[in-house]
Amino acid sequence: MARSGNLSVLFVTTWAFTVCFAVWMMFGVTGIPIRGQLGLDSTEFGLLTATPVLTGAIFRLPLGIWTDRFGGRIIMVLLLAGCAIPLWLSSYATELWQFLLLGLALGLVGASFSVGTPYVARFFSKERRGFAMGFFGAGTVGAALNMFVAPVLIDAYGWQMVPKVYAIALLVTAIVFWLLSKPDPGVGKGGAPSSMWRQLSVLRNPRVWKYCQYYSIVFGGFTALSIWMPQYFKTEYGFSIAQASLLAACFSLPGGAFRALGGWLSDRFGAHNITWWVLWTAWICLFLLSYPKTELIVHTVDDPLRFGIAVPSWMFTGLLFVLGVAFACGMASTFKYVGDDFPDNMGVVAGVVGMAGGLGGFLLPIMFGVILDHLGVNSSCFMLLYGIVWVSLTLNYLTEVRRAPVMGEAVLSPEHGVAMTGTKKGTAT
Repeated sequence: MARSGNLSVLFVTTWAFTVCFAVWMMFGVTGIPIRGQLGLDSTEFGLLTATPVLTGAIFRLPLGIWTDRFGGRIIMVLLLAGCAIPLWLSSYATELWQFLLLGLALGLVGASFSVGTPYVARFFSKERRGFAMGFFGAGTVGAALNMFVAPVLIDAYGWQMVPKVYAIALLVTAIVFWLLSKPDPGVGKGGAPSSMWRQLSVLRNPRVWKYCQYYSIVFGGFTALSIWMPQYFKTEYGFSIAQASLLAACFSLPGGAFRALGGWLSDRFGAHNITWWVLWTAWICLFLLSYPKTELIVHTVDDPLRFGIAVPSWMFTGLLFVLGVAFACGMASTFKYVGDDFPDNMGVVAGVVGMAGGLGGFLLPIMFGVILDHLGVNSSCFMLLYGIVWVSLTLNYLTEVRRAPVMGEAVLSPEHGVAMTGTKKGTAT
């Protein structure tokens, strides 16, 4: 059982990550009036919304390493307080280059995941670590929080008020976090910390890169769709910003709220079983979401018959909800893999896996915009994700069902749980 002090650390760290994630996703809503103000096309809009995700992704690795070396408590406070400055300044931007530059700076809050994950994991036993990391990961509900708060502020005061309110929220959260959190257990004790190169040596393990592939779709896809869906609902179904954001929250909200459930399921049934069914569920949902509005004309002997095929908004929203739940469970199961396989290198492995997911969240909105500008089909974003999930399904089947050494890893014996090369299960190969 977790001690009450450990639970307080879990709650306050989850809240800090929730606020950070809301800030990270801010341009998904404020970008809509900014797009109209600057006259941006779809590619430029994708670049605007994705820019904060880039720095949040790149800095996940170094911040994960620093968390292992100096502790998550101090790194999280510095991150919260430091990002409040460019966030506030972004309310005065008037040109695209200014938004992109400040977006790169404030996007550092996205790296809070690689700080909080190892920090929280150190307070819980292996048997409860999946739930704890899943609960912390539920902070991605901040994407839905942004979709509730930002439209209200935009309607009442204009989009410029959103970054100002969020900057104040970051500073308040930094103070609360420092008061309620505790020093990291084990950090700063037992000798000098490992060198950076020694920490990075774990990246030679091919399983790290396999988990990167999984996370690039479950988290990268979640992040990309969270910032893309308000605009999608507005252009595809003609909703207002407030209505579009509310419906988009039907994807973002379960994507955060069900992550704790995914962690519990991963503890109970294993990371592989949950990841396998997550990928299949996402594959089916994306197939249905990919189908564009289509009109068919059948020429009969009398008059032509016209048929129309389209996904109504209520069905589209329902499929998004299921997809959000699947991605949430997939995010939790991926880090269950990480926690089980790399307990002594959580910071660096969580950093590189998180970086892969963040890079997916950065590249996908830009790719959405480029494909949309060239094809003119709104649902093309789902077509792209459908193909990426297919790759992940194939990789999962080959490496964990067929146990084929396609990535150069040692093949585990299902009877004995050891590698055929003699390496024990769960150790780096």
